[in-house]
Amino acid sequence: MLNWIGIAAINMAIAVALGAFGAHGLEGRVSTQQLEWWHTATLYLFVHALGLLLVGLLIRLKYITQTTAWLLQIGIIIFACSLYAMTLGAPRWFGAITPIGGVLMIVGWLWLAVSAFRLKDSVS
Repeated sequence: MLNWIGIAAINMAIAVALGAFGAHGLEGRVSTQQLEWWHTATLYLFVHALGLLLVGLLIRLKYITQTTAWLLQIGIIIFACSLYAMTLGAPRWFGAITPIGGVLMIVGWLWLAVSAFRLKDSVS
């Protein structure tokens, strides 16, 4: 079993580093639109990394399976990396894959909800 708490912590460290790079290294080098893409990618990376930390704890406590974590992590990678890539000059069609990452994150949170409702029903 993967250490999702460790993976979440790595995601958070990456979010802080890339956020700092965006704030200090990209300003004046990319367009306002590209900087907004960077900030959006960093915000979603950070928020979902925090969520993944919680999911990792739930997995460790054996309340849920790893499915939620996988959906979130793959979603994070596709969503954030596609926006980072476009900011750094990848073609705009790259943005067409960004929603795939968003959908995976949504499905991950919904999977957690289903898992939580099943847990509640099995405990009662």
